[in-house]
Amino acid sequence: MAAQTATGTPAIRLDGLRKDFAGTPPVVAVHDVDLDVRAGEFFSMLGPSGSGKTTVLRMIAGFEEPTSGRIELAGEDVTRRQPYERDVNTVFQDYALFPHMSVAENVEYGLLVKKVSRAERRSRVAEALEQVRLGDHGSRRPSQLSGGQRQRVALARALVNRPTVLLLDEPLGALDLKLREQMQVELKGIQRDVGITFLFVTHDQEEALTLSDRIAVFNAGRIEQVGTAHDVYESPASAFVAGFVGTSNLLTGETARAVMRRDGSFAIRPEKVAVVPSGAPLGGPSGSTADGVMTADGVLEEVVYGGPVTRYVVALDAGGRLTALEQNAGTRPDAAALHRGARVTLHWRPDHVIDVPGQPSPQSSSAPEPASLGGLAQQ
Repeated sequence: MAAQTATGTPAIRLDGLRKDFAGTPPVVAVHDVDLDVRAGEFFSMLGPSGSGKTTVLRMIAGFEEPTSGRIELAGEDVTRRQPYERDVNTVFQDYALFPHMSVAENVEYGLLVKKVSRAERRSRVAEALEQVRLGDHGSRRPSQLSGGQRQRVALARALVNRPTVLLLDEPLGALDLKLREQMQVELKGIQRDVGITFLFVTHDQEEALTLSDRIAVFNAGRIEQVGTAHDVYESPASAFVAGFVGTSNLLTGETARAVMRRDGSFAIRPEKVAVVPSGAPLGGPSGSTADGVMTADGVLEEVVYGGPVTRYVVALDAGGRLTALEQNAGTRPDAAALHRGARVTLHWRPDHVIDVPGQPSPQSSSAPEPASLGGLAQQ
């Protein structure tokens, strides 16, 4: 994880940040958010549409004025400063490149406005293009570039100003899947090379887990959890986080009592659950053995082949459904017995059960579609 500055001053500090939008009644988009982002880290704000993450980013950039609260950048209060008075730059999803300018001219534009000398402009443009692996593309026009290359030009244009913080508002959202995955790797490498703070907004859980030193999970204008990717995935602080970040089986009420033998709300990740035909020896992809495992019996409702993985949806005898996710590493000997309508046993290790505080929010309360590889399986 990236270190803080020598003084320990956060790159970004939000104190009681709130944003209301006019209406009848007024809409509270952000509820009194407190957050510290460390200097030099790749920090992601993750949440569904309307959760407040983009509004927070726009307030940090100066594009929206907070209703109340305080914004500090490197220890300085910038809450009421204009965007051009803040040591930040923003990269958007739509690139916003000038089509009539070359790549180098696009990157240079901000320096030209600031009246930086010509020699320094050329030096800094060349450096920025090298940082994004486009050192030999300066003479091209945006129309001659791929989507990923255009996004890197937009990144270079922001980096050339050498901001303390770079704000990225879903910058990879317009790219196709393969290019998006490639750019995730490149973006993390660029951030590591330049060493400045990246504040990244996304609704894509996998993207946030892949890129981030730490993640803040937003829901309905509030932060539900802040932590490393491992913390947020393996130890979700709420039912919403368990359901939104990755895929979870959520056991509550009578089903929880029947399966877990105690009251409460519990989450189990599908990849931790193994499925075998009824009566078969326990064991399988979860690494379980016959000693100390937890089990649940049911009927196999769906078998969904997803390339690298197969997903099994099981209607439990105790009520509700559980999902198991198995990597397709080879042909399992009992595969023929795992068909729709078959009696099966699910099993998992007790240490893979997550105690989830609270109840699921309305946004996370629906069971997944049988053909989906994401979502929350709730009982």
